[in-house]
Order: sequence, then C-alpha cells, then structure tokens
Amino acid sequence: MVIGIDGNEANVEKKVGIGEYAYELLLEFAKIQDERKVKFEIFLKENPRSEMPPPNSNLRYRTVGPKKMWTQFGLPLNLFLGKRPDIFFTPTHYAPRFSPIPTVISIMDLSFIHFPILFAKKDLYQLTNWTKYSVKNASKIFTISQFSKSDIIDVYGVDEGKIVVTYPGIKKPTSVRILSMDDLRKKFGIDKNYILFVGTLQPRKNIVKLIEAFSKIEKENLILVVVGKKGWLYEDILSAPGRLGVGERVKFLDFVEDDDLPSLYKNALCFVLPSLYEGFGLPVLEAMKHGCPVLTSNVSSLPEAGGDAAIYFDPNNSDDIKEKIEKVIKNPSLRQEMIEKGYNQIKKFSWEKTAKETLKVLEELASNK
Repeated sequence: MVIGIDGNEANVEKKVGIGEYAYELLLEFAKIQDERKVKFEIFLKENPRSEMPPPNSNLRYRTVGPKKMWTQFGLPLNLFLGKRPDIFFTPTHYAPRFSPIPTVISIMDLSFIHFPILFAKKDLYQLTNWTKYSVKNASKIFTISQFSKSDIIDVYGVDEGKIVVTYPGIKKPTSVRILSMDDLRKKFGIDKNYILFVGTLQPRKNIVKLIEAFSKIEKENLILVVVGKKGWLYEDILSAPGRLGVGERVKFLDFVEDDDLPSLYKNALCFVLPSLYEGFGLPVLEAMKHGCPVLTSNVSSLPEAGGDAAIYFDPNNSDDIKEKIEKVIKNPSLRQEMIEKGYNQIKKFSWEKTAKETLKVLEELASNK
C-alpha cells in the first residue's frame, strides 16, 4: 500500500501550526518498519530540506512541478499521469483539484470563517473557496479537537462520520539548559517576577485584553512578558501598554528561539493565553510541559487542551482575567498543584499516538476503495 502525502507545509524553515503538525507526522511515519507493508510517497514542489526525515525503504520523496499553482495543476497532473498512490493525504485545507484517488484533508480550525476581518482578502478568498471544495470532495477530514469537529459540521453540514479527531502531540522534553533569572536578565532584560504570554501578535489572541487585566494588578515588582512575532493588525497591541499606563511593565520580546522558550516558561509565575478562538491551543501544553501554571480562556477548544490542570476565565472580561491571575500568583501551593496536574495532562498527548490514529484511518480507506 502506498500513501501519498503533500509534504510542502513541513518543508519550510520555520514550522508553526500546520507546518509543525505536518512535520511531526512525517517524522513518525518515517519510523514505520517494513513489516507494516506501508510505503509513503511525499510529494513536494521543492527538494526536501536537510531536517526532513531521510528517505528509506518505506519513505521516499517525489518533487514535481510546476511550482506555481502546484496544488491545482502540478500535483493533480502528476497523480493522473504518474504512478498513483492508493490514497492521498494533505495535512492542510487544500485537496488537489480533480484527484483520481481518494483524498483526505486536515482542518485545524475555521478562524477565517469567524474572524474574516483578520485575513487579507486574497488569503480569505482562497481559504473560503478552496476549503469548501476540499470538504465536499474529501473522503475523510482530520481535525484536532471536538470543538473544531462541531464547528466544521455546523459550517459545512457534513456528516459527523466523515470527520476524525486526532489530537496533536507535544514534543518530548529536551535536555536544554534552563536559564536562571539572572541569565534571563542578562539575555532578555527580565529583572522582575513575570507573567508570560506566547503567541503571534494578532487580534484573535486577545492580547490587549490581557494587558488591560494586567494594568489592574497593583504589583510594582511584576511584569508581563509577551513573546511572539508580529502577525497582523498588531499596532493596537503594541500601543496598549502606554495607553493603559503600564508601558514600563510590559516587555515585548518578539520571536524567541525554541531553545530559550523552556527557560521562559519555567521561570514564569504563570502562562496566560486569553485567545478568543483556537483550533486546539498547543501553547497550553507547551507551558505545562515546562512546569508553568496555565490560565486560559473558557472558550473554543481550550478546555479540551487544558483539562483540569488549567484555570479558566472569560476572555472578554478583564476583571475576571485579573482576579484569576492574582489568585494564582499569590498562592504558591496552588501553583504547585497546577504544575503537577499539568504534568499529568500532557501525558495524554503524543505525536506517536497522533500518527498511529492517522495511519489507521488512511489504511482503512485505501483498503476499501
């Protein structure tokens, strides 16, 4: 059995979101042994990067063109004219046009439906129309939470049996050296106890409301550290601290290398994710993995990610956010309890499990075509 996979999202330098999902699945698929009699053919529009899993007897790469409009022309033509896999899986919203074989897609979330103003017109048009086409023509749809599954059913009216939830995994803890507070002061200028946010600077993350809540906490020896690259419509976020009178107490670090994130999580009093909408909320688990108490919104998929290890608040109520933060930072025993619960929560998620569940569905579809 040969499973074709669109590997382009994994074949990029900075892998976040769908890119990380695609890459971690490929790493797990590359470990499959010969006795499974499953082979993977990874379709790319550019040659594989050095960090991609090396080809072996069960996994090989197939670079095809033309690059322009690859999913609409280059990929379908190759599927029609070349040697066909038994099934084709794309870890994105975009199924190949006119696929001659059963196709499976993945949809992380439908944020473009609920927050269209946050997307460029060209991207919104593509997401809206191509996702609709892909949902209609896919044999199965993977998604990453029960919340997203319900959302897809509501928006597109598909049968729930067509959608399979496979929770994303979480990277195993590494042996990266954890920096001390003194090290953090030297490297990032963090010289006080701090609350941490990690995520792209964009309106959906609701960072302005977090800053508003933070401005109501009267602790001079406390700062808010915001880690994340500038996304879109971020100007209001950057101006919020000055407008709310906490310009000296909010520190924006922009993008931080993966090796430094564990230290930022480990030394924080707590991690706060006030997002208005998440397909899953992987940063919640990342924080728990590194022993950081988590507070997050009580909406969308976030309670699925946090379970009973997180404390939840109304993301539209800055007073509620403020009260929950104060409850955690003033109570060391509560923080320790949350840390222990967090370690138990992350045991439920692994990329190995995600890959096995994904492969089972693909094999069943290929066998029944």
